[in-house]
Amino acid sequence: MTFDVSLDNLNCLFFPLETKLNIVDTPDSPSLETLCDYLSSRADQWRTTNDWPREALAACATAGVYRWFMPQSAGGLGWNDVDQTRGYLRLAAADLTTTFIITQFIGACRRIGGSENRQVADRWLPRLISGDAFATVGISHLTTSRRHLGKPVLSAITVDQSPVRYRLTGVAPWVTGGAHADVVVLAATMPDGRELLAAVPTDLPGVECGGGADLVALSASCTDQVALHDVEITAEHLIAGPVNEVMKSGVGAGTGGLQTSTLAVGLARAAVNYLKSEAVKRTDLCLVAETMQHQADELQQRLLLAASGQVCDASEIRGDANRFVMRTTQAAMTAAKGAGYVQGHPVGRWCREALFFLVWSCPQPVASAQMCELAGIAV
Repeated sequence: MTFDVSLDNLNCLFFPLETKLNIVDTPDSPSLETLCDYLSSRADQWRTTNDWPREALAACATAGVYRWFMPQSAGGLGWNDVDQTRGYLRLAAADLTTTFIITQFIGACRRIGGSENRQVADRWLPRLISGDAFATVGISHLTTSRRHLGKPVLSAITVDQSPVRYRLTGVAPWVTGGAHADVVVLAATMPDGRELLAAVPTDLPGVECGGGADLVALSASCTDQVALHDVEITAEHLIAGPVNEVMKSGVGAGTGGLQTSTLAVGLARAAVNYLKSEAVKRTDLCLVAETMQHQADELQQRLLLAASGQVCDASEIRGDANRFVMRTTQAAMTAAKGAGYVQGHPVGRWCREALFFLVWSCPQPVASAQMCELAGIAV
């Protein structure tokens, strides 16, 4: 399936931009540095749930960021996994809030685009790639969030067979930008334990999207629950299922993984770059900055090797990335002293954002290892 996507239309969902931004067609393009400078200069504006970063998302649309992750047959640029990882590293260092939103948007696009149900792909994918619509995902309850509960938080039952219809009831507890979305990719559990994945339009009767929770950081991502009050969907909404372990099916399968680690390392890069800039003026920081620079390079290389397909332990990389982003942001705060503790200084924002990786798609083995380390327990 191919779509005729005009670059002039990529901005129609967002506010027009005054700054000239060129298409970033490779990770080595100078245009990527221009885009990241633009994002970084505005990153502190995105503080509350009233600060949805339309301008930043518009910049990314104009620069063709969303096309990095789409195949050329669908109007994308077809970047490989290594180049996508490099792109995410740069974006996360510039503006974690906007980058996090993009991961959820791209996750939805990939699930929709990878569906064997061409009805759902034909309906949504052209609009998403062109920027005419915004999509997000609500799937964490099948992976890490609320897995300890005995009863599914979002359930589905069959209400008719000809034509097939399902009724969705419950909540998707963590959905980014739901209040701004045209469609949400949601996962629900059937009474027999099978699961389905559906592209649920937010204007269906019974869909209630929260405006955003007041978080420690990334509040402007407007992450909140989406409640479904007996929402009926049909076969045209299905992406996959009902099957066992639906999250392992189709294109874009798997959650968290290297992508989450990549954003953690990208944020750590921002802190390391700050230390390097301070070390130019303060020789006492030189050894710390150089050491952390070396560690960042090493961790990034492991990420890129893993993205290239080499066998790796994703949980080990995630644990190392979590620890590294905590250490680097706290080192930056120590270097910034009192100035870093004042609202508006980027170091304070980075420290808060680093805490996000303790809860975002954090597998239980990684969380357990982190707890043991904090408690001083050898494992």
